Amino acid sequence: MKEKVVVGMSGGVDSSVAAYLLKEQGYDVIGVTMQIWQEEKEAIQEENGGCCGLSAVDDARRVAQTLGIPYYVMNFRKDFKEKVIDYFCEEYLNARTPNPCIACNRYVKWESLLKRCLDIGADYIATGHYAQIVKLDNGRYSLKRSKTLAKDQTYALYNLTQNQLSKTLMPVGQYSKEEIRKIAEQIGLLVAKKPDSQDICFVEDDYGKFIEENTGIAVPKGNFVDTEGNILGQHKGIIYYTVGQRRGLGLSLKQPGYVVRVDKNTNEVVIGTKDDLFSDVLYGNQVNLMSVSQIDGEMNVNAKIRYNSPEVPCRITMAENDKIKVVFEQPQRAVTPGQAVVFYHDDTVVGGATIL
Repeated sequence: MKEKVVVGMSGGVDSSVAAYLLKEQGYDVIGVTMQIWQEEKEAIQEENGGCCGLSAVDDARRVAQTLGIPYYVMNFRKDFKEKVIDYFCEEYLNARTPNPCIACNRYVKWESLLKRCLDIGADYIATGHYAQIVKLDNGRYSLKRSKTLAKDQTYALYNLTQNQLSKTLMPVGQYSKEEIRKIAEQIGLLVAKKPDSQDICFVEDDYGKFIEENTGIAVPKGNFVDTEGNILGQHKGIIYYTVGQRRGLGLSLKQPGYVVRVDKNTNEVVIGTKDDLFSDVLYGNQVNLMSVSQIDGEMNVNAKIRYNSPEVPCRITMAENDKIKVVFEQPQRAVTPGQAVVFYHDDTVVGGATIL
């Protein structure tokens, strides 16, 4: 009897080819699109470039017909609202910069989808992510970088659990993007040349307006201050600023100013120089380990502090209250609370945490 796999189909080329590859490998493949948007007009969803809007459903359904696999739409609006949108708003209101794609991956695309699929008799779920799942000699599951480093998505997947990894297939990680598009063309998929979706699918550029509309909270104005506490001007609300930001401050300064800290308690946005942005130590919480079950003593790894940043050498140790301490060999620019720090050893994900 064939093993059954449910493929999360976003209507894009990557998940479409993932479904094809798994069918070719002999799996009983079912396509599913996760409906995560709230009640929106189709035009708005189209504009935002979301991975699970109405146009995504149409494209995914056509692909499923071409491949000859069953296709369904599953409603996950409630989960997405609670785990992604509410989290996104709360983080900004708490002067932190969230990473909604990581939250969506862990709690919606995996936790919610996996549970529902296992309940209906599936053996695995699968996605079109550029990453590879490996089982190590120590018996643990981890992520390995994809063949194409420029497309590698392991950073956004570091928070997956051992159980989730053991029930997941990622066939696209062994190919380059060019190879995936070529396969799609060869088998006649209409989405072969479809552009990639945006990172944040539920909000355009004005995060602040989105947060105020979704929470009903009128965020108060406050002061811009320098690193000595001197008032420089007035900001329009802490949700509009993130560490490292230079544009849109509306300040007249003698030298370029950057956001070096956002303080919820004082409602202040601290402005400093480029040099003030660098730090060689950070702490993280909500630690998720993949390749190892625990960190004993000090461990030398490479780390990424944002999706598009390079990996840099560092040392990690566990600290009090289940936190992790990260000491970089070279100071890093704009370490941002709320973002993820992800650790690598060679090509494999050691784990990661949320930056404090």
